Amino acid sequence: MAIKHLEEYRDSEVSRQLAERIKKISKQDIRLMEVCGTHTVSIFRSGIRSILPDTISLISGPGCPVCVTAQREIDAFIELSRLDDVIITTFGDLMRVPGTRSSLQKERADGRDIRIVYSTFDALEIARKNPEKKVVFLGVGFETTAPTIAASILSVKQMNLDNFFVYSAHKLVPPALDALMSTDDTKIDGFILPGHVSIVIGTNAYQAFFDKYNIPCVVAGFEPTDLLQAISMLVYQIEANAPKLENGYPRAVTFDGNRKAQKIMHEVFKTVDAPWRGIGTILKSGLNIRNEFASFDAREMFEFEVPDSKDPKGCACGEILTGVKIPPQCPLYKSVCTPVDPVGPCMVSSEGTCAAYYRYHRDYENRGV
Repeated sequence: MAIKHLEEYRDSEVSRQLAERIKKISKQDIRLMEVCGTHTVSIFRSGIRSILPDTISLISGPGCPVCVTAQREIDAFIELSRLDDVIITTFGDLMRVPGTRSSLQKERADGRDIRIVYSTFDALEIARKNPEKKVVFLGVGFETTAPTIAASILSVKQMNLDNFFVYSAHKLVPPALDALMSTDDTKIDGFILPGHVSIVIGTNAYQAFFDKYNIPCVVAGFEPTDLLQAISMLVYQIEANAPKLENGYPRAVTFDGNRKAQKIMHEVFKTVDAPWRGIGTILKSGLNIRNEFASFDAREMFEFEVPDSKDPKGCACGEILTGVKIPPQCPLYKSVCTPVDPVGPCMVSSEGTCAAYYRYHRDYENRGV
């Protein structure tokens, strides 16, 4: 039944009907931003851009967690890896992100103990098996991953392990939407809101943002019909001049979200001002570990200095993350910056816009879509 249910959202005939509906009702030129990096990849992979009318432009937003991690945070990770008796644990996408002078991949090649894990509990197990080492997990992500990382800290406290630490560079999505609307160069007519994040925070988390800007917003799933349905809903709102905050992913997203996950996240983390690549500091958009869990906070428990950080010269990743540019408009794209030898994080991450363009959408580069 699960497979049948999933296949219903990949039905080509349903997708064709939705595409025809969109073409029929879309009259004015509009720009819709998909906030989620997974949405970006799904849109490219399923060829949705190619079947939309010319009136609709889809632009990618700051929904790739590795991509929005500030350069100084990347440099801090690298400096942590150079400390004695430290094991760095991280998700794979972070390994190749270039810092100002190095990367985690280069540091590992130079002999630093840096290990790729698939969950925080893998990192916790490494700490348990290596009591003589200090194990640091690099916490990068949005509200989707923050609760599991918070849960690992609670577990470590119960286990009385004293060699497990987290460097939290987590970001929150709703404050970023507010920052995007305040950016002069970014023109957005509607938002395709993230599915995974919304499962945790619920549609209610966007209500204050919607009330402030009154801009069309639809939470979307990840299958072709999910995304086409969300685009159809947004086009209808815009053409009817009737903006709403709607849930186009009701099989997974509720009004309140996952309250248990929210409780765990807020028990361990506090909101702080945080730096975003390409956007700058956004108020109350990050998560730091609360004082009562400071003994697990790598920021507090390790002494290290981060040299002056500089974004890669010529890289347009920041402008791509805010929808000001698309990858082919970056002078480094495909010439200097490729998936094999990336310059910026947007080409590194599997959810990065540049990587998605390079892999799925080469035929459309010259069309500016």
